[in-house]
Amino acid sequence: MSQTDSDTGDETEDELTLIREGRDFEQEYRLSAAEAGRFLVEIGEKLQQGNTLTITGDEWKLPFTFGEPVELEVEFEGYDEQELEIEIEIPGTTDETAPSVE
Repeated sequence: MSQTDSDTGDETEDELTLIREGRDFEQEYRLSAAEAGRFLVEIGEKLQQGNTLTITGDEWKLPFTFGEPVELEVEFEGYDEQELEIEIEIPGTTDETAPSVE
């Protein structure tokens, strides 16, 4: 993560590291169920409203224009320590056009 000149923690949107095409990024969080649910509801609302969303962390901002179809996977491990895993893969869109046929 990049460090800004300010150590106050009150970074403006302009000071956030912009995550964009051509860069890989991953961030994990350990949240309460309620907080994870709030996040998933906000993502769901954005998926229903249009084709763009922006996710912002403490030091970064990730704008994303998405396409279709969205892939949803539900996995349940029912032995020993039970675990439910829900994974969503949202494809990006491209502004490229097809080549001409002559």
